Amino acid sequence: MFLDEFHTLAGDRITITAEQASRFAKGVAGDYNPIHNPGARRFCVPGDLLFALVLGRFGLSQRMDFRFLNMVGEGTPLRFLEQQDGGIRVLDEAGKCYLEVSRSGDETRDEGVIEAFTRCYVSFSGKNFPYYLKPLMEEKGVMFNPRRPLVIYDSMGFSLERLDGLSPALELLDASLEVNGKRGDTLLEFRIQSAGESVGTGSKKLVVSGLQDYDADAMDEIVAEFYRLKAAYEAEYG
Repeated sequence: MFLDEFHTLAGDRITITAEQASRFAKGVAGDYNPIHNPGARRFCVPGDLLFALVLGRFGLSQRMDFRFLNMVGEGTPLRFLEQQDGGIRVLDEAGKCYLEVSRSGDETRDEGVIEAFTRCYVSFSGKNFPYYLKPLMEEKGVMFNPRRPLVIYDSMGFSLERLDGLSPALELLDASLEVNGKRGDTLLEFRIQSAGESVGTGSKKLVVSGLQDYDADAMDEIVAEFYRLKAAYEAEYG
């Protein structure tokens, strides 16, 4: 399975090293957020990697909703537990919950379909910044603190009309940012297509903390650093 290199399984516990998390973020999701870099002061495992592991272990359902409750640190042993109602919880040894998943409808365990959907979604999701967030923040006249950028993955969900013969592609339908003081709630709505046919819809919510007035020069520096990191990674790993 393509996720094997991005986690370690020991018994019923999964651990993710900073190196594994960083490779997934950059190589699969195209996400160059420094919070996923080994050695980052506030390092966390990408939420999209947890999303991918859930689909890899429990399959793809027609309707799924994911709530990200806490950030996962390096090497935290995690249990992926199926509840009696079919929901899924991701917990650490102390019972702290990092992710809650609800699901309904038909289900597929077809590895090809699951991998295609996973890669399609995380590639879309990894484009949060600068592709989606920068225009929204510029429009609203706000931005995160350039010295401590904090964008938190809050939740996502989707609904599919069918699972058979799925060859998914995601298209952004709408993006919005609601500002409440120092906090901004970003909603990204998307359409799921297969062979040019619309087969579902979904949305993703992000929380941007520590908002301040928009500074074009500071934002240009952040965007330039993003593309510098992207170019450096692609030069090294192709």
